[in-house]
Amino acid sequence: MLKIWGRRNSFNVQKVLWLLGELGLSYKHIPAGGSFGRLDESAFRALNPHGRVPVLQDDSVAIWESHTILRYLAARYGRGSLWLEDPAARAHVECWMDWSQTALQPDFLDGVFWRYYRTPEAQRDWPAITKSLARCAEHLQLLDRILAKRTFLTGDRLSLADIPVGTSLYRYFELDIERPDFPDVRAWYKRLQQRPAYRKYVMIPFEELRARLDY
Repeated sequence: MLKIWGRRNSFNVQKVLWLLGELGLSYKHIPAGGSFGRLDESAFRALNPHGRVPVLQDDSVAIWESHTILRYLAARYGRGSLWLEDPAARAHVECWMDWSQTALQPDFLDGVFWRYYRTPEAQRDWPAITKSLARCAEHLQLLDRILAKRTFLTGDRLSLADIPVGTSLYRYFELDIERPDFPDVRAWYKRLQQRPAYRKYVMIPFEELRARLDY
């Protein structure tokens, strides 16, 4: 049986759980990270020497790094749907996956979510947060232009490209922050919200992640 290590409110774990849901795969969830601990246990380090989640176990195979897990699951269990055999078509999808990890995720998750939501108010670096919000707006403006002509990021159906980028949207639109209106991004977000796996695994309240201490 597939096993996924991580906490359900982890951004990177949610990507994997969403794909598992889209593929209709059964799995065992093993809570790890955050308040669950276990990341420094020797058994876990044997799976991932870096001591981070998510980790996927597929029988004797252990895989870490969320986007590598996504590719593995699609290649192993999603042929004919979420895995594309044509290298050029697959590269087009993976460009968006890598862009999400190297551009959007650092600016939003690190620059906004952590510096704003997960940092006590008195410690917030507002100049840095403002710059990150501006970069996020630039990213979403780009997405808005792309999505004006497509139902999903790479065409008329969900692909692996939508998963890393789309996972950011729930937190982005739920945060009490100022953001420009991007109608085609919002329309895409509404389409994602109609997918049961997205609602189940991504649209999870994250209040417990809010910074509590204010000193």
